[in-house]
Amino acid sequence: MSYKTGTDKQQLTFMPMCPEDYVSEDHICRVICAFTEQLDMAGLGFKYAQCMDVGNRPFDPRMMLDLYLYGYLHRVRSSRRLEAETHRNIEVMWIMDGLTPDDKTISNFRKDNSKALREVFRAFNRMCRKLDLFGGELAATDGSKFRADNSRKNNHNKTTVERELSRIEKHISEYLNALDENDAAEAAGERLSVEEIKDILEMLNARKEKFAGIAQRLETESEVSTVDPDSRLMHSNGDARKLDVCYNVQTIVDEKYHMIADFDVTGQADDKGQLQNMSERAMEVMGVETLTNLADKGYYDGEDIAACEENGVTCLVAKPAPGGAKKTEGFTINDFSYDRENDCYICPCKNTLKFMRLQKHSNGKEYRVYAHFAACRKCPQRSLCTNSNHRQIMRLPYQDVLDAVDERTRSDKKLYRRRQKIVEHPFGTIKAVWGYKQFLCRTKPKVSAETAMACLAYNLRRVFNIYGGNVDKLLAEMVA
Repeated sequence: MSYKTGTDKQQLTFMPMCPEDYVSEDHICRVICAFTEQLDMAGLGFKYAQCMDVGNRPFDPRMMLDLYLYGYLHRVRSSRRLEAETHRNIEVMWIMDGLTPDDKTISNFRKDNSKALREVFRAFNRMCRKLDLFGGELAATDGSKFRADNSRKNNHNKTTVERELSRIEKHISEYLNALDENDAAEAAGERLSVEEIKDILEMLNARKEKFAGIAQRLETESEVSTVDPDSRLMHSNGDARKLDVCYNVQTIVDEKYHMIADFDVTGQADDKGQLQNMSERAMEVMGVETLTNLADKGYYDGEDIAACEENGVTCLVAKPAPGGAKKTEGFTINDFSYDRENDCYICPCKNTLKFMRLQKHSNGKEYRVYAHFAACRKCPQRSLCTNSNHRQIMRLPYQDVLDAVDERTRSDKKLYRRRQKIVEHPFGTIKAVWGYKQFLCRTKPKVSAETAMACLAYNLRRVFNIYGGNVDKLLAEMVA
């Protein structure tokens, strides 16, 4: 028995001449093109949205946007790889009408339209809102670190710069001494020539000047990234090295179909202060005035949570463990109960700590201080509570709001457990499945455009799957 045989490579065949015949009726390419056809490219701010009467004719920005959307959906982000796809991929040929822009043209489209690409993501979400694909009641917020196009050796702080300047000074001194001793040594063939040493000294002085400039910048900045100036050194949550130069990408995901309502790209290493920002973004996109937002302990910031609660956002946020070394014995702040009616704290020994004064902390926030000096001095268990003569409790002005959020999170654990199911799915798809763990572009505006394309590709795939691949029904509702 022989193997199966295919068509002879030399055999002439009558293949379909129409590119339409190569793309099935239920292919996602048709959804991509139908969506971009509805966009007001000039209103979104795309370059070449209107053609000039003179000069070389540009590529249609809709077509270039279709190319990028197809690429992000099929794990192809590089402009060179997209160029290759225009020559060999029949689906891309259908999208591009047979046109083959070079990689520089493809790359320039993303570079020149970074703001417009972010607006395209929001335009797609507005369409999804009309299709009733957002629930608008429950959402979850989370952040993830994506590596920047900036290596660790090109990220500097005061310590690394001082160390490098000291090393350069040492080398310069060594080579200057070598110049003085060079005559006799050169004759014996033991040292570098004068010209070689001068070249090295010139290189070292140029490097010294570069690091002196970085040191000057560090007088007003905590760190400097020389390749991508907006990126920062962060803990990358177990992805690659423990510390890497990254961006912190924030997303808020709607519970109904796990679609990304909005995103933001920050150079902030932690998530504190981002809950209100992401809640407001999502409420604007989904057109709602109230929202329940779930977040992990990284978002536990009293001022931020209080602002959310005032603006109609019901927060469920895990409370982090108390800071400092963990006590094996003794009393922590959690062992003190607050009596809201009488505005006092009850310590584990049943003593009452009353309000004493207002005190401004070094972080600029004003605290209410509670204490009972006489009771603490006589307390037999004082050594288990404090190393001082008395114990003081400092209460934030928005602690009442935090207490309510803590109680809500404890009492509705079933609701809070849905957080991971809602918000981890997009990051899992984008980073683990599609492999988008590192940005190709530099600076925050361009990185935000990359993020917008990845989030749009995710939402587009979700919509396609929600409709079960029924392109006719989806297209009919999109254009309605």
